[in-house]
Amino acid sequence: MPELRDDDVTGLLRAWSAGDEQALHRLMPLVERELNRIARACLARERGNRSLSATALVNEAFLRLVQLDRIAWRDRVHFLSIGARLMRRVLVDLARARRADKRGGDLIRVSIDEAGLPAGGREAELVRLDEALDALAHVDPRKARVVELRFFGGLSTEEAATVLAVSTRTVARDWTFARAWLQREMARSRPPR
Repeated sequence: MPELRDDDVTGLLRAWSAGDEQALHRLMPLVERELNRIARACLARERGNRSLSATALVNEAFLRLVQLDRIAWRDRVHFLSIGARLMRRVLVDLARARRADKRGGDLIRVSIDEAGLPAGGREAELVRLDEALDALAHVDPRKARVVELRFFGGLSTEEAATVLAVSTRTVARDWTFARAWLQREMARSRPPR
C-alpha cells in the first residue's frame, strides 16, 4: 500500500466539503485505522462499557459526521479531532440513556437490595466529566478543546497544537491546568458516599 500523505486526505476532505459525496467514500478507508485507534482509546477509558465495540463507536460517530452541515476541513488532524468530539458525544449520550433507564426509563422492577446500590459508577463519571468539560468550555474554550483532543481524541501534544494553531508549550500548560480544574469540578459534583 502506498504511503498516505496528509495532503491526500486534505484534498478529499475539501472535495467532500464542496459537495463531492464520492470523496467521502474514498476518504473513509484512508482514515478508518486512525478513527478506530481513537475509538479504542475512548472505550479503554470506559472499562465498564462492553455494549459498544470500537467499530460500532466509529460507525455511530460517522453517522453523526455525515449529518453535519458543510465544514471547511483544514486537514487530517482537524477531521480526526471532529471525529473524536463526535465519539465523545456518542459515549455521553449512551451513558445518559443508561442512567435514565436506571431511574425508571424502562420501569424495570428491582429488589430492595438492588435499589440500595449506587447508580452506575462509570456512566455517572462520564456524565460528570462531560458536564465539567462543558463548564470549562464556558470559562476557557481552548483548554476544553485541549482536553477533548488529548483525552477523547488521543491526539499528541503536537497534533493538538496543530489543530489549535498554538505552541506545544501552550497545549502542555493548558492540559495541566484543565486536568486539575476538571478533577476539582468532578470532586465537587460527586455525590457523598
